[in-house]
Amino acid sequence: MAKTTLNPDGLPVPRGSYTLVNIAQPGRMVFIAGQTASDHEGKVVGVGDPGAQTRAVLGKIKLAVEAAGGTMQDIVAMNVFSTEVRYHRDINEARREVLGANFPTSTMVQVVALARPELLLEINAIAVIS
Repeated sequence: MAKTTLNPDGLPVPRGSYTLVNIAQPGRMVFIAGQTASDHEGKVVGVGDPGAQTRAVLGKIKLAVEAAGGTMQDIVAMNVFSTEVRYHRDINEARREVLGANFPTSTMVQVVALARPELLLEINAIAVIS
């Protein structure tokens, strides 16, 4: 997919693992539902470790986008829902490990709780696949 990233003048330079604007050329839009750090049996991976949970979640997003015929490079947007804003650094570090420098646009929101108390974050994603 042809994706162009922009960080327009007059807006703050991103300090995390995201870009301000992604322009995606025409293609199939793929919407990936919120993923959590649970395995096939429903057990939570990385209990108490936001970095480990982020890597587990991004692994599931990778499987989903590949099943749709794309790659992680096709992800143009992500929303991160975290139970603690203090996990921001761990989440961004794990995202950099997985995404490299190909950052999607991103929003991070602190939420009161997720479906299970041991879950620290949930991420959904949008990809555009040519």
